[in-house]
Amino acid sequence: MLTIREDDLTHPQTQKLVEIHLRGMADTSPPEHCFALDLSGLQAPDVTLWSAWDGEAIAGIGALKELGGGEGELKSMRTHPDHLRKGVGAAILEHIIGQARARGIQRLCLETGSGEAFEPALELYRRRGFESCGAFSDYVGSDFNQFMALRL
Repeated sequence: MLTIREDDLTHPQTQKLVEIHLRGMADTSPPEHCFALDLSGLQAPDVTLWSAWDGEAIAGIGALKELGGGEGELKSMRTHPDHLRKGVGAAILEHIIGQARARGIQRLCLETGSGEAFEPALELYRRRGFESCGAFSDYVGSDFNQFMALRL
């Protein structure tokens, strides 16, 4: 059974999963379109990260960045390789959506990439009701980027 908790990013397993995420984004994204947050970015005051745990093992992470004006951004969604296809991403996504609603966020947005590596995440977001939208916040659209949003 998964336990999801707010994470301060001090646990070595959390730090390792953030490293895996950053490496994965660097491997699948052009450098100018890689917007993954590092540890310091995830510790910013407007960002909250949650981790999912299966007993003593980290299973996944996901973050919410508050953009203001009733908008939030989904960041750093990553399932640990040992826990793929077990519903970890969906559980974290549902948790973040609930937290966003509780904070009064009315529109939850995300930026992601294109290509085979991004398809499982895109499928998860579409299943949950996210729809394509234009660039938001400081992003600029490109052939690589995709933007999605969910009205809460």
